[in-house]
Amino acid sequence: MAAYLLAEATVSDPLAYEGYQTLEQAAIAQYGGRCRARGGRVEVLEGGWTKPEGLVIVEFDSLEQAKRFHDSPEYQAARAACRGAAEMNLLVVEGLPL
Repeated sequence: MAAYLLAEATVSDPLAYEGYQTLEQAAIAQYGGRCRARGGRVEVLEGGWTKPEGLVIVEFDSLEQAKRFHDSPEYQAARAACRGAAEMNLLVVEGLPL
């Protein structure tokens, strides 16, 4: 079943972050991910959520595939390019069976 990777980013160096995004997007495509949301408007509707500066949602075919992407050399290279450019929080959640 599908899994959704959610990434929250607080960017401190926009130019360096652009380099990360280029590498990240290539790795997402290589591991079969599909971006479902990237940097659009976010509104908190209830509770104590903190409105993220940047939010990305990527769909993968499975939780295992999302983890393959995350652990891949391609994504790790992207993360190395991001060091010092942004603070990142990532999580992955398994979707419901169809």
